[in-house]
Amino acid sequence: MSGREKAVWTVCDKTNFIKYTMKILLLVYLCVYVAWAQDLEFDNEEDDDLATPGSNGTAVDARGHRPLQKGRETFTGNRYAPPPVSSGSRYRGRPTPAPVGGRQMQEKVEQPEAGGCTHASEEMGVLCPTGCDLKTTLLKQERNVKRSIDELKPQVNDLSQSSNTVFNYVNGISNSLRERQRLSNDNSRVVSQYTDRVEEQHTYIKEIVDTVFPSNIRLLQGVLDKIKLKIQKLEKAIQAQRDECKTPCKTKCPIPVVSGKECEDIFRRGGVDSQMYMIQPDAFYPPYKVFCDQASQNGGWLLIQNRLDGSVDFGRRWDEYRRGFGNIAFDSGKGHCATPGEYWLGNDRISQLTKMGPTEVLIEMEDWTGAKVHAQYNQFTVQSETSNYVLAVGGYSGNAGNCFLEGSLELFGENRTMTIHNGMMFSTYDRDNDNWTPGNPTKQCSKEDGGAYTRQMAKHGTDDGVVWMNWKGSWYSLKAISMKIRPYFASR
Repeated sequence: MSGREKAVWTVCDKTNFIKYTMKILLLVYLCVYVAWAQDLEFDNEEDDDLATPGSNGTAVDARGHRPLQKGRETFTGNRYAPPPVSSGSRYRGRPTPAPVGGRQMQEKVEQPEAGGCTHASEEMGVLCPTGCDLKTTLLKQERNVKRSIDELKPQVNDLSQSSNTVFNYVNGISNSLRERQRLSNDNSRVVSQYTDRVEEQHTYIKEIVDTVFPSNIRLLQGVLDKIKLKIQKLEKAIQAQRDECKTPCKTKCPIPVVSGKECEDIFRRGGVDSQMYMIQPDAFYPPYKVFCDQASQNGGWLLIQNRLDGSVDFGRRWDEYRRGFGNIAFDSGKGHCATPGEYWLGNDRISQLTKMGPTEVLIEMEDWTGAKVHAQYNQFTVQSETSNYVLAVGGYSGNAGNCFLEGSLELFGENRTMTIHNGMMFSTYDRDNDNWTPGNPTKQCSKEDGGAYTRQMAKHGTDDGVVWMNWKGSWYSLKAISMKIRPYFASR
């Protein structure tokens, strides 16, 4: 049996005991009250019997028959009765006492054995001892019973109050029990709901563990195997490098001691040989390698783009053009890097150099026959990435044709306008910024015209590679081209 059930049974036992006690006290009280009421009734009836005359005007014998009542009893007359005994008296007549001073009232003698009950007439003798004894006993016990009743009344009141208190307490416990039962039912319902949810989650998790996890584990195992193969390849490559580096490495292309902000600054500091140098245009950024042409037109040129033989793929993404790529220079056997390689310096670096001050650009071209031309602009600026590296040029001179400002002279109208480079944004195949049907991915110059080229492609006609329309037309890919910049000043 639980603690709650024990508490309920204990309260029920107390309640039953209190009810039983109340019943006993109530019965005692009723018995006393009935006895006291009968006593009063008996006295009244006795007085009435003594004071009420009969039909013939004489007193009624208490032990005689009741008076006839109409409709309840019948009278049969003329019954035969034997004659009374009239002779043979056993006693003589009683002497008559002499009267003293008139009529004298005889004092009633209390009959101790009769219980103090006598008739109004002495001749009638003593009343029934049974009734008298009961009256005497009740009279004697009346005072004690009343006193006991008076003593019991406060106890009954206290008991009544206690029973009310117990009833209220039991009522409160019952209400509390009902509330707890309600809460228990609510909790059971909530637990049932959460149990259902937990079972659903368990089923879902079990399904995931049994089906999805093994599949993912197999996929991850495959990826892990591939990574292990790559790690093995890298370990082999590292070991090969270690084997090669057992002997001290020699620098094939030593960097000159002279350096500066740009090639013009290096020229003025004594770096008059055309080769690879280190420059640092901004003290807040690290230095980097460039190729300086210190021979063409009094030197000071910084090579930002060079195409020689198509050995470097120029079909690159936006980020690669932003950072730069390719080979700056290589050793041609003189002990220093005097021959420029194929490379793009990087749009961020070009923009920084051209915005340091007035800048001019020299574009040198060569066809597959060895013929050379150039185009020079004494105003050249490339804006930052926020504007998609917008190109601004001016002040053309040279013999290659003014393609940047005039466009292709063999085209007309909108087609010619599309070939003007001044004010154009930079475009790559993964970021379309040209004016050829904006928003249409099939109309994109950087995808239509590739950066790779060969001699055979140029022989049969192509617009891939490097094309300068005002010299060789739209379908001739040049053999070599370079772009060089330096600070512009009019007194050169």
